[in-house]
Amino acid sequence: MPHTLYIIHGSHPCVSAERALQLKGQPYRLHEMAPAAHVPEQWLRFRKTTVPALVLGNGERIVGSRAIVHRLDQLVPEPPLLPADPERRAQVEAAELWGDEVLQANTRALFWTGVGRRPDAAASYQEGSKLPVPRPVAKLITPAIARLAAMRNQASEARARRDLAALPGQLDQIDAWIAEGVLGGEHLNAADLQLGSSLRMLASFADVRPWMEGRPSLALAMRAVPTYAGYMPPGALPV
Repeated sequence: MPHTLYIIHGSHPCVSAERALQLKGQPYRLHEMAPAAHVPEQWLRFRKTTVPALVLGNGERIVGSRAIVHRLDQLVPEPPLLPADPERRAQVEAAELWGDEVLQANTRALFWTGVGRRPDAAASYQEGSKLPVPRPVAKLITPAIARLAAMRNQASEARARRDLAALPGQLDQIDAWIAEGVLGGEHLNAADLQLGSSLRMLASFADVRPWMEGRPSLALAMRAVPTYAGYMPPGALPV
């Protein structure tokens, strides 16, 4: 039986989990949920409220992008997403954890701040979605969803300014990891997927993209996530 991946369309951690399934050559189907509305559905099904979540073909349930990637690497050894060498594995896992706890969260908060200021941008991130939500309805409910999501993710203009101020230094750190071979090696690893998906969303923000041009981190984003829908127009973020 194919696996089932529970996602919010366009969510960067969901993208990293789906890319892991693709790299492992695993059959899967997607179960899409609407932002904010996913919370009760996920709680009922997994007793957790976050995405992504994966139900394996054997019925095993896993929640969270890092947990999904690690479990897939246990079940399907090739191609490996975590190095066999203990020292290198520790470096990859440290970068992956930072990508999960810091970069992923900051990117999500920036996204919801941007949508709060420019609700019209949300539709571009839903391109390719299979949810049967008519555009006029989506346009009507987006401001309310953005407010709920901003509260849930502690997004605000003050936080956005802090996160944007920290971003150049974070990109320097990612570029350094690439130079050291922790990221961006011959084969994509778990940290490449974790950070690459957040970087790919950041690259869709017109206010941020110029900071990324010419950097190895942007090249990693494009390699880790070759296709990604969505565009946040200039002025959506308080730069």
